[in-house]
Amino acid sequence: MSRLSIYEVLRDAIRAEEPVALATMVDGPRPGANVLVRPGSEIVGSLGDPDLDRVVARDVLAELAAGMSTLRHYGLHGEARRQDVAVFVQSFAPPPQLIVFGAVDFTGALVKVAKVLGYRVTVCDARAAFATHQRFPQADEVVVDWPDRYLAKIGADLGPRDAVCVLTHDHKFDVPAILAALETHVGYLGAMGSRRTNADRVARLRESGVDEARLARVMAPIGLDIGARTPEETAISICAEIIASRTGRPAPSLRAIDGPIHPR
Repeated sequence: MSRLSIYEVLRDAIRAEEPVALATMVDGPRPGANVLVRPGSEIVGSLGDPDLDRVVARDVLAELAAGMSTLRHYGLHGEARRQDVAVFVQSFAPPPQLIVFGAVDFTGALVKVAKVLGYRVTVCDARAAFATHQRFPQADEVVVDWPDRYLAKIGADLGPRDAVCVLTHDHKFDVPAILAALETHVGYLGAMGSRRTNADRVARLRESGVDEARLARVMAPIGLDIGARTPEETAISICAEIIASRTGRPAPSLRAIDGPIHPR
């Protein structure tokens, strides 16, 4: 396939907000050669060696899943720990998703902060009177549905760059939402509530068969321990915890400490 055709495929994928990555040889026997990689599709183009193409395509899919662009090195046939070939991987990933369950007072602030960070934000609540575009004009989508039913529809699309925040404070909403979210590959799952509310919720999750390993995925009480008081400050603490979770950096989560959540 010609270079022009590769870039046409790349252009169409970007316009459709489909994940795609371009790997270009910047040092090696064929500088400028490239391959286009998309999840679930055959690679387009070649770096000049089928084994190198295969290994690069595998690694590119991992970088694309993380939304990362990077420089990688290989042997002439894709061998690891060699420096014969340098390949620049440019990922074009769609915006990460933030699903917010619960059309509550904190939701509007969380939507605003998440949009600044580049998330595609969906607000979902089963109560039609609360889940409206008028209340959350900056949300990309406002859905009237039960959380678990909504996740059954879109959960397969959630990945490690995405986040689910459960702000409902109501067991009939948040327990099914958490159970459904635990069945996905979402990178961050947090739930709001006091320590008493969270203890009750954890007991209900255990009664539903959730083991300790899966409970460890739930960041609750949600957010970092930064002394947040207002909805806006709380939204920043939540988004900061999402960032720390994604980057693997240590941060003082409310889940990890005792005492009151809100400063006196």
